[in-house]
Formats: sequence, C-alpha cells, structure tokens
Amino acid sequence: MKLAFFIAWRYLLAKKSRQIINVISAISATGIALGTMALVVVMSVYNGFDNLVKGMYNTFDPDLVIKSTEGKTMAGLQELSYLKNDRRVAAFCPVIEETVFLQYRNQQAVATMKGVDSVFIATSPLQKHIISGTFNVYFGEVEEAIVGRALANNLGMNVAFVDPLWIYYPKKDAVFSPLNPMASLKREKLFPASIFSVEQRYDADHILVPLETARRLLNYQQRVSHVEIRVHGKKDARSLKKDLDTRLGPSYTVLTRYQQNETLYRMMTTEKVIIFFLLGFILVIISSNVLSSLSMLILEKKEDIAVLASMGARPGLISRVFIMEGWLISILGWASGMIAGLFLCFIQARFGLISLPGSFIVTDYPVDVQWIDMLLVSFTVLGIGFLAAYAPVRSVFNKAISLAYPGSSLGVSR
Repeated sequence: MKLAFFIAWRYLLAKKSRQIINVISAISATGIALGTMALVVVMSVYNGFDNLVKGMYNTFDPDLVIKSTEGKTMAGLQELSYLKNDRRVAAFCPVIEETVFLQYRNQQAVATMKGVDSVFIATSPLQKHIISGTFNVYFGEVEEAIVGRALANNLGMNVAFVDPLWIYYPKKDAVFSPLNPMASLKREKLFPASIFSVEQRYDADHILVPLETARRLLNYQQRVSHVEIRVHGKKDARSLKKDLDTRLGPSYTVLTRYQQNETLYRMMTTEKVIIFFLLGFILVIISSNVLSSLSMLILEKKEDIAVLASMGARPGLISRVFIMEGWLISILGWASGMIAGLFLCFIQARFGLISLPGSFIVTDYPVDVQWIDMLLVSFTVLGIGFLAAYAPVRSVFNKAISLAYPGSSLGVSR
C-alpha cells in the first residue's frame, strides 16, 4: 500500500504530457471542494434553524405530557402525586386547556385558554420571552392573564390599561336563548398581566390564566385536561416515560416532546435528508471529472504500466496505484472543502456576517456544526470519490495493459 501511495502521489504532482489532464484533475478537486463546502455550510445552517425552531417550541411545550385515553379530562392526580418526589422531575404541573371566547373593550377573539398553577409560573422557560409586563397570573389576590403577542394586538390590549379581559364559555347543559344569549354562558374577569412572544402558532391564540379560574369557568372541580412534566435531562425523559408507560397502563398516554409535535419534527428531518441527497447527487456529477482524468492518465501511462509489469509488479499493485491517485484527487478536494466550510461556519457563528432578510427572531443566519453530520459528509464524499476512482480503473486498465504489453494476460481481477 505504501508503494502504491508513493507512485500515485508522484503521478499526481508530476507534469503530464497532456496539459488537459492537469486541468481536468484541478477542476475535479475544485468541484469536490466546493461541493463539500456547500454540504458543510448548508447542513450547519439547517441545524441552526432546526435548533432555533425546536427551541421556540420547547419553550412552550413540556418534556412529557400525561393524558387520559378515556376522555377529555382526567382525575388521576392522586395516583400521579408520587412524581412530585421523583428526582428526575423538575416540575409537575396540572393544566386545564380549552377553547374560549375573549372580549377586551370592543374587540373579540377566540383563543386557547391554558389554566396553570404557581409551579408552572415558577419553572416555565416562557418567562424569558415576556416582552411587556410581569410573568404572573396573580397580583395579590387579583387574577391576571398572560397573553400571546399576536392575540394581544388583535384585541388592542396593553398591560398598562386597567380595562378587564372577559373570558366566556358555554354552560354545561344550558339551553341557548336568542333573547338572552348571555344566560347560556359563564364568564370570568381578569386583567392582562403580561404579553409573551415565542412563535406565531402560540402567539396568535394562547392565553394563560390561573388554574382555579379555568376550573370555575369550565366547572371542572378537581379534574384537569392533562399533566405537564419537565425533567432535568433527555435521559431522564426517556427513562421516566418508560416507567410511566409501564405503571399507568392503557388508561393514560404519555407523550414526549417529539410526539407532541410529531408532524413538525418529521417534516424537518425529511427536509434535511432531501437537502443532503440533493447535494450528494451534485457531488456525484462533479466526481465524474475524476473518472475522465483518470481514464486519460491510465492510457497515457501505458508505457509505465508495461515497465512495472516487466519488473514483476502484480496487476493488483498497478491498479491500486491509479485507484489511489483518483482517490487522492477526491481527498484533496474533501480536505479543502471541509476546512473552508468549517471556517465559514466559524466566521458566521462568531461575527454574524450574513444577516437574515426581513424581521425575524434572530438577525443573523444561525449555525450549528454537528460532528455527526461532518462524519456523514466525509464518508459520503470519500465514498463517492473512491467509486469514481475505481470505475475507470476497472474499465480502462485491462485495455491499457494489452496496448502497453501485447500478449499479456494481466487484469485487474487477478
């Protein structure tokens, strides 16, 4: 192998009798370098956006959600109370969630009400995304609401105003009367405490209220919609879900963060795979230049092949020389592309040279270099390069042997 590498390296650097071979080899290496750099940069930028979107959803969504499979609400808080003392659990929050009707001054809207307790307020990452007011659902004994930015804009809401926010919900088993429609509705009065901004899906229709307010409005008494659990780490989430599935049985379902937004995560993973395969296909096309340059080199070096054969070199050694040279072109392109791509990612992450157009939650393109992706890029580029080097040797080598050394029965397969 050392001898094959030494001869291949000399062939790669040596001046060819036909300048076009050097030109094609340089174009091949440059193309592979650009393709590798594009893979590194695009995958890293995609990972940055992926982390950004997941971070926004993770702010609102808990690590685990426990729901009843037998109805819309659940009353099993007593059998779940042991979780409050579980070392893996960072927060145990019963939640009431329902669609309600809002009225603020003369503006009206339909929203998703989420009744939360003091534990949720104390532990939720949502408090870092408050753009106005104080993250709380109580001011002394006064009940308050935390409203999404888009919903607040639609209602013309401002936390500095003293106008109340009315929440309406139909009474259970009430008969609707056109003459007095309000008689069939229950209502609660709150005051806006703060406005949050996380992601359009939540900002447009979510409102947080005290858990007791939601219970009175919906007449749930001790029942809740579901239980949200935040844990200390990913390993804790996996082990806790496994334990809960075993302990709770079919009466309850335990959803991970992925399962809560399965469509979103699956779509993002699919997009990443498609992008990778598209850029990989471009690399396959670029690597065809290696096939051309190597085929021409084998025919040019037919005299050298005859000399090596007469000196006792086996066909396997001679074929490895040319395979190694073709692979060296890909390796040089891969190394240059990786260095250039990682350097560009470092510059973007450190200085944010390229800005996002329009208004967005971040001003610069996010970048996240994941070494698993870099290994996958390396295996892909080097694998394509090896196949591009092996193909011409397989098809042209026997012909070159017969031309350079008539009557020889040497071949690649021997």
